[in-house]
Amino acid sequence: MALTGIIFGALFGIILQRGRICFNSAFRDVMLFKDNYLMKFAALVIALQTLTFLLFAQFGWITLNPKPLNWVGNIIGGYIFGLGMVLAGGCASGVTYRSGEGMTTAWFAAIFYGLTGYATKAGALKPWLNWISKFNVKVDYSTPIYSSKAGPTLPSVLHLNPWIVGILFAALLLWYTFGTKTTERHSKMGMKTAAVLLAILAPIAWMASAASGRNYGFGITGGWISLFKGFLAGTPVNWEGWGIVGIIIGAMISAKISGEFKLRMPKNPVTYLQVMIGGALMGLGAVTAGGCNIGHFFTGVPQMAIGSILASIFFVLGNWTMAWLLYGRD
Repeated sequence: MALTGIIFGALFGIILQRGRICFNSAFRDVMLFKDNYLMKFAALVIALQTLTFLLFAQFGWITLNPKPLNWVGNIIGGYIFGLGMVLAGGCASGVTYRSGEGMTTAWFAAIFYGLTGYATKAGALKPWLNWISKFNVKVDYSTPIYSSKAGPTLPSVLHLNPWIVGILFAALLLWYTFGTKTTERHSKMGMKTAAVLLAILAPIAWMASAASGRNYGFGITGGWISLFKGFLAGTPVNWEGWGIVGIIIGAMISAKISGEFKLRMPKNPVTYLQVMIGGALMGLGAVTAGGCNIGHFFTGVPQMAIGSILASIFFVLGNWTMAWLLYGRD
């Protein structure tokens, strides 16, 4: 069942490539260029996924599994990850799908992202993760739509029905998406189409992931770690790891069809050093935070997980800090 990750990863990669979706750009462009197109996309897909996740969980097709709250890890790791994605030239999903487009800087960013993530999870930096993990907070759930023990959510903190909070949460995001002015931007796949497709794909992919023994939706960091662990230690690659392979394949196919596949190298070779440092910071930050922009922002926030919301805030703050240091002062 783990191999189904290739199928769902490929579909994910096609949508990412056709929609030119990168959360690094979404966060950065709001500050630097007052361009809110990708941020509006993010708000729309999170709003829709909040509802589709609840719907699938209500019918018993998936069991929501919010990541633990970790005030130390979410804040420190989130901020480090945010700094790294600007240096790397893309978020976790961005460098992954752009690797399939032939962008050589994305290759180096992804390699150092995965290697540092692996070192933090199971290698030389594991003592750091062991210390951070001491701050994990989980709560007990009695409702069947959640795992029996998982991270706190807005509904659990407010002691309200998840549907009440979920509908209000989604409504607020939809108001932001459609009730405020949106920057014009052209892409092969429009914002609304991409968001609807992802909101449908994400819970179905979760079902496939759970069937393989991994009760969570899309993620990137764990996938790269699984690939490196499989290559270096000979362990089986999990659903998330095969998903990375699928994203790269899907993005490559999409780029080939649209004539956008091309081996691209930077004019200044020093850029390779920059993206390697960025990738390393992303790997360290993501494992410290307990997830990346996909595990937390894309999959965790729609579950209304407090830890994912907190980590996402610091993804943005780290991103804005590095974007200002590199570009904003000019």
